[in-house]
Amino acid sequence: MNLKKYIRSIPNYPKKGILFRDITTLLEDPKAFSYVIKKMHAISKKIPHTKIAAIEARGLCLPQLLLI
Repeated sequence: MNLKKYIRSIPNYPKKGILFRDITTLLEDPKAFSYVIKKMHAISKKIPHTKIAAIEARGLCLPQLLLI
């Protein structure tokens, strides 16, 4: 799946010189979102860990989905 079509690039946001990647369209598409979660889960299973920490500006914690 080509995820680039689900992630918008917004140049110079929030200030000049920054390229902001907006995943809103990814979160709105159930198939694309499910694909990403499955891929993240597959990758995380290969890495020995006991905890996952993430910074998320939206209040949405994607790593919690990996534990399902």
